[in-house]
Amino acid sequence: MTAPAVARARPRSRSGPLLGLLAWLLGLLFFAPVGWMVLTSLHSESDAARNPPAFTAPLTLDGYREFFGASSGASPWPPMLNSVTASVVSTLIVLALAIPAAYALAVKPVRKWTDVLFFFLSTKMLPVVAALLPIYLIAQTVGLLDNIWLLVILYTSMNLPIAVWMMRSFLAEVPVEILEAAALDGARLPAILRRVILPVTAPGIAATALICFIFSWNEMLFARVLTGVVAGTAPVFLTSFVTSQGLFLAQVCAAATVISLPVLAAGFAAQDKLVQGLSLGAVK
Repeated sequence: MTAPAVARARPRSRSGPLLGLLAWLLGLLFFAPVGWMVLTSLHSESDAARNPPAFTAPLTLDGYREFFGASSGASPWPPMLNSVTASVVSTLIVLALAIPAAYALAVKPVRKWTDVLFFFLSTKMLPVVAALLPIYLIAQTVGLLDNIWLLVILYTSMNLPIAVWMMRSFLAEVPVEILEAAALDGARLPAILRRVILPVTAPGIAATALICFIFSWNEMLFARVLTGVVAGTAPVFLTSFVTSQGLFLAQVCAAATVISLPVLAAGFAAQDKLVQGLSLGAVK
């Protein structure tokens, strides 16, 4: 069959452009709140509080100047650094613990491994508020209140169950023949993990790391209750713009825009690995 004959045998779908248009509309619909937030951050407080919104009002950077402490002198950098520390360190610890655990559950399953998995899942069903008071009392007893390492421990324990579930799904996709060949060549478990498992499951690891980073970065309840002046994170700093004098909407939107940038940057940097990972394992 010649090339033109093949082209005639596969007529172009009429629903393709329609589906593309629908995808664009859905994308714009999901982006609309973010666009509104950014636009509001570029207005003055009076224009930002107007109802209905004044989209054609003059633009200004006063909200961003206030976020960086132009009049109050409050610097956002310590809270941002605390968020980076808690999110990055807890994510690295989660990966270090989740990958061997998932390997044991997927490649070398122990007895009643399904019970182990559902135990991990059951820990996510506990309401966070129910554990807040005991954690507060324990942290007060051991002297970890207003300490960033307390958040690292909490974020690690919160994200570890879902990381094990995701990594177990990714590792289950690795052909057993590859692992057996590496073992026959004399590779030990650390070498198999480093030279075989990690390269094959890199998209899944990137997806798991990004989700753990986002969960840690956005967490506010524990940070709001368990931290204060020293270990306050970026979401806690965001709430400082809600005062007894009222809600400074433009400043809140400016702060939310700046605080969202690290998550957006991480998502764009890992978007290829993220798509591959999400289509490979747990969410498939």
